[in-house]
Order: sequence, then structure tokens, then C-alpha cells
Amino acid sequence: MSQFLDFVPTIPIAKSVEWFMDLLTSNLAPLFDSIQKGGKYAMESVTDLLILIPPILFILIIGVIAFFATKRKFGLAVFSIVGLFLIYNQGLWEELMNTITLVIFASLIAIIIGVPLGILMSKNSVAEAIIKPVLDFMQTMPGFVYLIPAVAFFGIGVVPGVFASVIFALPPTVRFTNLGIRQVPKELVEASESYGSTGWQKLTKVELPLAKSTIMAGINQTVLLSLSMVVIASMIGAPGLGRDVLSALQRAQVGNGFVAGISLVILAIIFDRLTQSFNKKKQ
Repeated sequence: MSQFLDFVPTIPIAKSVEWFMDLLTSNLAPLFDSIQKGGKYAMESVTDLLILIPPILFILIIGVIAFFATKRKFGLAVFSIVGLFLIYNQGLWEELMNTITLVIFASLIAIIIGVPLGILMSKNSVAEAIIKPVLDFMQTMPGFVYLIPAVAFFGIGVVPGVFASVIFALPPTVRFTNLGIRQVPKELVEASESYGSTGWQKLTKVELPLAKSTIMAGINQTVLLSLSMVVIASMIGAPGLGRDVLSALQRAQVGNGFVAGISLVILAIIFDRLTQSFNKKKQ
């Protein structure tokens, strides 16, 4: 077998990818630079705005939102207040705000891209056949690999962190949107067509409302995957709680690592329960 491979030339995959990356960075450098500067300004502005809010007021606001989102149940509200106060007590408030900003931007971008892609997949079998392998590639490729093009395009900082997070967190929204629309009963779609509904009316009045539960499940996963990229994004300079986890790892500081890690767990539970509560149907 090895003798046979000696006669087979090595396929230059690595060199081809490097050539393509060099081509993009050299020809689209002004575009990437504009995105980097604009994105950095927007995210720093949001973070500064969040930091301006007094921590106690912010904690109470989240508690009130959790209380009403869970139909006036105290469980999540109390957990949110106690958990966020614990993070504030540990001196990680600014890092928390940076993390929230990163997750919000990455999730919103992934949702804005993912929902239309999912709709396109549900309406076009050719598009589904093309996009599915791309989603498989995005989900199976290790998250660390996304840091390489992120740094090549946008340098070091929060913008490449968001870029990597979007790639990593995008597939669930696309897949669940496609699945939700395809699961809408054909009888209801045919009934809407018989009443003369246009394609847009059929999508917005029948398919999307009936697929809402499935789409929201995908959005929930996208938000949590964005949060899971926080530590990995910190390796390329993204601020937030992930940087504290990375610093504790590098210095073997078990206590500091545990505090930063439990802060991420608290934030993940709050995000998860809130997005799930928005998905519950009204009785």
C-alpha cells in the first residue's frame, strides 16, 4: 500500500486553502478593515451602554423580565437575581457585560442569516442539497479552526471572536427553520392556497407561525453555542469571561477559573430559560 502511495502525488489542499485566503485578504482588505472598525465601535458602544446601567438596577431588570417571561413564577427570577449578584460580587461585572455583548451580536447575526437560509432550504430542494453539506462541515469542524480565518480577515479582538461564533452557532437556526416549515401540515398550506393567499402571505400567516416552536428551539441552540464559543474566542483577544477562564488555565489558578466558569454557567442557564420561555405557547 505504501509503495502505491509513493506514486500518487500529494493533493495540495493546504496550499490551495492558503492561496485562497491570501487572495481574499489581499483583495478585500478594505472591506474587512471597515467591518472590523465598524463592528468594534458598535460592540464597544453597546458594552459601554450596559456598563453605564447600575449593576443592581440591571440585575433587578433581568429579574423582572424573568418573572414575567415565566408567567409570574419566581424560580428563574430569583435564580437570575442571585446568580448575577454573585457575578457582581466576584468583581466580574465588566467581563459579564462584554460577554453578553458578544453573545447578543453573534446570535443576532446568526439568526438574521440563518432564518432566511432555512426558509430557502424548505422551499427549494436544490438549495437544500447544496446547503446541507456546508452545514455538516460547519458543525463537525473543530471550533478552534474558525479562529484562523477570523484572525486573517479581522485581526485580533472582539470582531473576529464574533465572526468565529457566528460560523459555529449558525447551523441550528438554519436546520430547525427548514425542519419546522417542512413539518407544517400540507392540508393547511393547500387550504391557504385555495383562499388565494400569495406566497408571502402563506409564509408569514401559516408556515412561520406554525413552525415558530421549532424555529425558536433552533434559536435557543444558536444562543447557547454562541456562549460556548466565548472561551475559544478569548484566544484571539475577545474580551469577557472567557478571557478570565483562559488566564486561569494558563496560570493554573483553579479558584479564579472556577469563578469565571460558574459565571458562564449562570449566564447560560439564564439565556436558556429565557429563550425557552419565549417559545412556550400561550394557552
